Amino acid sequence: MRDIAEGIAAWQAAGTRYAVATVVGTWKSAPRQPGAAMAVAENGDVIGSVSGGCVEGAVYEAATEVIATGAPVLTTYGVSDDDAFQAGLTCGGIIDIYVRPAGPGHFPLLPGVLDAVAAGRPVAVASLLSGPPGPGETPLAEHDLVVTPETVAGTLGDARLDAGLVERARGMLARGATGTVRVGAEGEQRGDDVAVFVQSFAPPPRMLVFGAIDFAGAVARMGKFLGYHVTVCDARPVFATRKRFPDADELVVSWPHRFLDRTAVDENTVICVLTHDPKFDVPLLERALRTPARYVGAMGSRRTHEDRLRRLRELGVPESSLARLASPIGLDLGARTPEETAVAIMAEVIALAWGGTGRRLLNAPPGPIHH
Repeated sequence: MRDIAEGIAAWQAAGTRYAVATVVGTWKSAPRQPGAAMAVAENGDVIGSVSGGCVEGAVYEAATEVIATGAPVLTTYGVSDDDAFQAGLTCGGIIDIYVRPAGPGHFPLLPGVLDAVAAGRPVAVASLLSGPPGPGETPLAEHDLVVTPETVAGTLGDARLDAGLVERARGMLARGATGTVRVGAEGEQRGDDVAVFVQSFAPPPRMLVFGAIDFAGAVARMGKFLGYHVTVCDARPVFATRKRFPDADELVVSWPHRFLDRTAVDENTVICVLTHDPKFDVPLLERALRTPARYVGAMGSRRTHEDRLRRLRELGVPESSLARLASPIGLDLGARTPEETAVAIMAEVIALAWGGTGRRLLNAPPGPIHH
């Protein structure tokens, strides 16, 4: 839902009635992951996507009905088969989609969630999908628990269930994980009486780009497009300017290794070293390879890479750390321009994050496309 948060916030401010359809479960080769969302306003406007086009028409119809009735629905869409499902996924996947009403009279905790997402504060929303309904309730009564590292708001309809889900939701939020969990009727970890969808909105991962060159501008644009909080750092103020890097969230004029020394780096951080100058990149890489960053890449030729490795070994960097260094940076796409090179770099980042091989799918062995 992060992708459509801005549009939803505008509908909220205007008092518009709308419905939000969210992928809450996937099987086989589903095109979108849990948390992907699409919203439909009462005037017919649509934002977002739940399947990349396979079932959007059917979901749109479901959403308009939810707006009219005010009652949420949980629907499954699967492989194209006239005898199985009315709407099909041609990719052969199966998805569960939860469609719920929002706007005036519905989902009162949503404005606070949208504020947290806009401000980059971590928040998780746990929504009841199935379980024993309370008196006078339908199985899909609107019950939500909004959890942050410090606070809890709302209820899933039962205090014991709430207590069992709070720490579970906080654990998922800490990992940035989104998905459906099953617990006992009183929140016990063992049991499957109740299904709860937990959607985590962790702060966006960081991308640190060092070296204010044209290639860095293209990498910053691509990183921003892919949802990273992008910082560009260079020791030369004449190059590290807002005019040259309008897409960066943050511009820093500092020696790269000194900036990294005072910067928080976690397992989701991406570090791209494009300085292309030993006096900058060697001390920077010596520090970067000691961090838990998911990806550390450095630009340069193979000759530059070998010289860089020699210098890093002289500084005492162990071989296990040097093995983490993606250099020369990026996948072999035959890239020439800054924009093409940025695609090659981010393709390598994506492949590392999801276990991709980087090879052409037409040459891949049989099996699921999405790991």
